[in-house]
Amino acid sequence: MTRIDTPWGPWDAAPLAEVVALFRRLAAPWWVAGGYAIELAVGRAFREHGDVDLGLLRRDQLGARRLLDGWDVHVAISGNLRPWALDEVLPEQARHIWVREQPDGPWRFQLMLDEADGQEWIYRRDPRVRRPLAGLTVEEDGFHRLAPEVQLLYKSKDPRPKDETDFETVLPLLTEEQRRWLDEALKIVHAAHPWRERL
Repeated sequence: MTRIDTPWGPWDAAPLAEVVALFRRLAAPWWVAGGYAIELAVGRAFREHGDVDLGLLRRDQLGARRLLDGWDVHVAISGNLRPWALDEVLPEQARHIWVREQPDGPWRFQLMLDEADGQEWIYRRDPRVRRPLAGLTVEEDGFHRLAPEVQLLYKSKDPRPKDETDFETVLPLLTEEQRRWLDEALKIVHAAHPWRERL
């Protein structure tokens, strides 16, 4: 793991297995996201990770918050972090949640809230992009990970070097259907995106 310093304290990410074990107790859908979702799709480690990201639906946020009772949980809003109270329903602009064991400790993992309408997932950056919830994740070893084409869509906005690495590494493993879905989503969101030519 790579240790990262931020204005709100350092990140020292928890091992993925520990976070997965904790969230197995949540009685709502959740999934491994971020770089680990790509790495799990590839089936091997291929780069360092600075954090651990888990996704869940906004409508399940209170269940996740109650699971984290006893943890120091903050929500990122408008470039700032503030504590998330136990039974507080977060405003719509709240999407990222930082979690650590105690106030003076390092941040250990991040939760990201996704939108849904009934049984349909909605891309939070552009509601024109939708997908059945049943095809949003891939089940693996008793937990779910975000489908790689969906994770790449999230990574497509201002790709960093690690996002380019993730794209290049998982691209040969994508099916024609996955490539087509990502290309169609990029056409809507980033029509001139350079990844489209390589899909």
